[in-house]
Amino acid sequence: MRFSRIGLLTFSLVLLSMPLLSQDQMSYSSSKTSKFGNLPVLPSCMTVAVQHGDTSKGPAVLAGKMKPGCKVPWHWHTAAENLVLVSGSGKAEMKDGASHVLSPGDFVYMPGKQTHQFTCPTACTVYVMPEAAFDIHYVDKDGKEIPVEQALKSSANAPAKKAAAKP
Repeated sequence: MRFSRIGLLTFSLVLLSMPLLSQDQMSYSSSKTSKFGNLPVLPSCMTVAVQHGDTSKGPAVLAGKMKPGCKVPWHWHTAAENLVLVSGSGKAEMKDGASHVLSPGDFVYMPGKQTHQFTCPTACTVYVMPEAAFDIHYVDKDGKEIPVEQALKSSANAPAKKAAAKP
């Protein structure tokens, strides 16, 4: 049997694209077995687990758990960020703009390069979905970029401490 050049080219392209097609299959992550850990660029009161994608290369889905009183201080990302509150309560604030108190099921879209912060007054679980590779740039009260260490050293970024019980 003889193939024409166009037929051979089409057949070759289909064969080469097979591995790419297999990457577009459903994936599943169980919240019970996800491995949560700290990231050095986020407050220690927050742990995350990558649910889908590669945060260093493109869009991804992260599950985050925040302790009561945990705050990710004023910052911005190059890419837009989508956030869904799963449990607890949260507060999303845009610098010089909107502020929203979130309940479970609420969604927030934060445009890229827009300064914002996020706080969980109670323990909360969130899904964070950057639309491209994840980065974070912390800023001071004047909007000037500051090092991660400086942004995270504030006691406001640590989980709220429970008062010691009196005997």
